[in-house]
Amino acid sequence: MARDEQEREDAFPRAPSRDEWARMSEEERVRVVEALPGEVTWDEMAMPEGDLHSQAKMGALQALKGYFSRQRRRVYLGTELPVYYPAERRFAPDLLAVLDAETHPRNKWVVSQEGKGLDWVLEVHVGGDRKKDAEYNVRRYARLGIPEYFIYDRARQRLEGYRLPSIEAREYVAITPEQGRYASEVLGLELQVEEGRLRFWAGHALLLEYEELIARMQEMMEGLQRRADEEARQIEQAERLRQEAERRLADETRRREELERRLAESQAELERLRPRGV
Repeated sequence: MARDEQEREDAFPRAPSRDEWARMSEEERVRVVEALPGEVTWDEMAMPEGDLHSQAKMGALQALKGYFSRQRRRVYLGTELPVYYPAERRFAPDLLAVLDAETHPRNKWVVSQEGKGLDWVLEVHVGGDRKKDAEYNVRRYARLGIPEYFIYDRARQRLEGYRLPSIEAREYVAITPEQGRYASEVLGLELQVEEGRLRFWAGHALLLEYEELIARMQEMMEGLQRRADEEARQIEQAERLRQEAERRLADETRRREELERRLAESQAELERLRPRGV
C-alpha cells in the first residue's frame, strides 16, 4: 500500500484491538464506544446511487423485518450502520443481519461490545465500479469471518452469494443457485431476482414488502367489504321476503276469518228460516 493511502487508512477511527479491549475497564470501554462515530465520512462511502439503490435496500429490509417479526425470532437488521471490528477500518453495509441479537435501535455496531460480529450482509450495486462489492468486500468480509455475503446487482439484475464453508474458514465459496434461487443457511431463506426485484422465499411463501402487504391487506379489506355488502343485501332480501310472507299470512288469516264469519251467519240464517217442528 502506498504511503499516502496508508496514512488515509490510518486517519479513520477504529475500535480497539482485542488485546486492548481485554485490558480496559468497563468504564474505559464505555468511553471508547461512545467516542466512536455513529456515521461514516464521504471518503468512506460510495457515491449516492438514487432510488434504484434505496428501494432495493429498503425492500429487502421490509421483507426480512416482517418475516422475522412473525417468527418471533430476535434478528437485528440494520442499514448503512457503521460496523467496528477490532482494529479494523469501519464499514457500513447496505443491509446486515445478526441472529439472536437485541433488536433495539443502534447508531453503530461495535463487535467487542456486542459480543459477536455480523452473520449476514447484503450489498446493492447500481452503478460505477463493481470492484468494491464484487472483489474487495468478498475478501474483506470473508477475512472478518462474516458467514454469508450477497451482492444484488440491480443494474444487471444479477445476484451473487458467498458462504464460508466452515467456522474457521476465511475464504468464501460461491453459492450455487438451484432453479434461480440462492439458499441462505444463515437466514433460513432463499433469495431470487424476479421481475426486476430481489425476492426472499420461505419455502413456497414469498416474503412481501410493506407496500405489497398494504396492497394485499387493502384487497382483503375490499373483499371483506364486498362480502359484508352481499351478506347485508341477502339479509335485506330475506327480511323483505319474511315481511311479504307475514303480509300474505295476515291476508289469508283475514280472508279465512271473513269466510268463517260469513259461514256462521249463513248457518244462523238457515236456522232462523227452518220451519219449527220439522
